[in-house]
Amino acid sequence: MNVAVFRPDDERLAEAVALLESLGATPVPDPMLAVEPTGAAPRSDADFTLLTSKTGVELAASEGWAPGDTVLCAIGEATAEACRDAGWTVDRVPEEYTSSGLVAALSEDVAGARVEVARSDHGSAELTDGLNDAGAFVHETVLYELVRPAGAGESAELAADGDLDAALFSSSLTVEHWLDAAREHGIEAAARDGLRSAVIGCIGPPTRETAESHGIDVDVVPKDADFEQLARAAVEER
Repeated sequence: MNVAVFRPDDERLAEAVALLESLGATPVPDPMLAVEPTGAAPRSDADFTLLTSKTGVELAASEGWAPGDTVLCAIGEATAEACRDAGWTVDRVPEEYTSSGLVAALSEDVAGARVEVARSDHGSAELTDGLNDAGAFVHETVLYELVRPAGAGESAELAADGDLDAALFSSSLTVEHWLDAAREHGIEAAARDGLRSAVIGCIGPPTRETAESHGIDVDVVPKDADFEQLARAAVEER
């Protein structure tokens, strides 16, 4: 079972490959995201600070930032664990690991508060708009940019040849970059056809919505936005 995984080429990709091998699948590592730090750090005067990824936590820490008296919020357990590894206390983790889940968790508490959102350059407007609607004074800091690595697209070639059994999209941007890579290879139509016979897994509702908006049928969305759950569900679905 050939399973494409699109995580950045760091420990996340290595862990994904090891997990898929342990499940009896053949991983097809095809990174669709590369991280380019901006050198920025979150503001230090916010009442609430929201971090949305493990990468963001690590970059903020590398710039010497620390939470201080802010209410520290993490969008999911992986992000929260990275905060704890940095020696920080996490005050809020929403039950639903999405932008809308974080807005719901904070909406009754942020009216009139200064809220710092520190994340990538491709963060959803749903988070900042929702907090603004709740009466917060929102400031956003871009900690890193997400770009498509040169040479990405091996899995699109496999899909075009009918040899891809599953694809695990771990963010909306991985969907868009995969389609871009297929287009650059001149095989978009054939690659799309190949996806129709594969198990398509998306890590959460926003990623599913992006895939479906591009005409990709989604078979698997795990209960939690967790890659291991995604991988296991996709392998079982096949």
